[in-house]
Amino acid sequence: MTDSDHGLDLIARGTDEITKPEELEQRLKLGRPLRVKVGFDPTAPDLHIGHTVIINKMRQFQDLGHEVIFLIGDFTGLIGDPTGKNVTRKPLSPEQVKENAETYASQVFRILDPEKTEIRFNSEWLNQLGSDGMVRLAATYTVARMLEREDFKNRFKNNQPIAIHEFLYPLAQGYDSVMLECDIEMGGTDQKFNLHVGRQLQQHYGQEPQVIITLPLLEGLDGVQKMSKSLDNYVGITESPDEMFGKLMSISDELMWRYFDLLSFRSNQELSDLRADMTGGRNPRDIKFLLCEEIIERFHSREAAVAAREAFIARFQQGQMPDDIAEKTLQTAGEGIGIAAALSQCGLTSSNSEAFRMIQQGGVKIDGEKISDRTLRLQPGFSGILQVGKRKFCKATVA
Repeated sequence: MTDSDHGLDLIARGTDEITKPEELEQRLKLGRPLRVKVGFDPTAPDLHIGHTVIINKMRQFQDLGHEVIFLIGDFTGLIGDPTGKNVTRKPLSPEQVKENAETYASQVFRILDPEKTEIRFNSEWLNQLGSDGMVRLAATYTVARMLEREDFKNRFKNNQPIAIHEFLYPLAQGYDSVMLECDIEMGGTDQKFNLHVGRQLQQHYGQEPQVIITLPLLEGLDGVQKMSKSLDNYVGITESPDEMFGKLMSISDELMWRYFDLLSFRSNQELSDLRADMTGGRNPRDIKFLLCEEIIERFHSREAAVAAREAFIARFQQGQMPDDIAEKTLQTAGEGIGIAAALSQCGLTSSNSEAFRMIQQGGVKIDGEKISDRTLRLQPGFSGILQVGKRKFCKATVA
């Protein structure tokens, strides 16, 4: 086991809140592996690096010698997590839960050590609870306490329906902690209420209450909104090394340190040394290279990370374009096609409105030349390289 002071320092890095940190410190001094639980409802199995913030923290606990429980909420997934929702969430089918759970497991082991990970499904005990057991579990909590939860409170205040089964979700999640006899449970800041229910249920069942650790939601590439595929500000863990490298290099120097804190496995001392290097005049670009390489190596390989760095330097610092530019033939009725529609059809923008916005911001080029005319039409016979931002290219031909 690693020294408890070092362990506490590493565990605390990047967290939003530790409930009763003195309890965590006491448990780290027990001289035994602690049982650390994180629950995942298999609702959206394609992970981006924002999802990995908590998985990274799980890996840190593994490296410190503790027992990590990767709990797949196949039972609670059938209820549907109401966290942050203003309407009742549609439950998943058993088939969806099974398929998503398998995808999750294959992705998380890019970070977690499979030999040190205990995978559990909460249907193991919740299916066995039965109707009488669920009634007894529901009797441990009051409606008034449930309505202290922010999203429930707001829905009740605004006369929006709350289904009875939604109250069962935090109870079921809390009961997981009882059955697993957890020392620690981690979750995002939006899970704080559910985590505290687990702590209170453990006390009800005569167990030592778990320490709660909440982690922040990682900001996306824009540095403002949380990372989300719907906002197109994400880095997917299954994306190509070149795409990952280019996206990560686009973040601001300030956001880079946030990513280091939440995503890097470098020690606190190493990060402090890197900050000192930048203060002393080291190019922030070179430090950002280290972040990119570490993340790409985690999900691909060291060789892929080095190759992506070299490709980035060649493409963006020497003005070269990638060799594998996608090609697209745009069909028209002989009247040409507007530039916004062309960008959208080539997959360079998600919509015409985004295309117009990128043109206005000076982020669109044709054959390396920036364009500003939103009314431009590409005529039949046109063939050229369309570019949006620094990373998106398409060789377009207008038929």
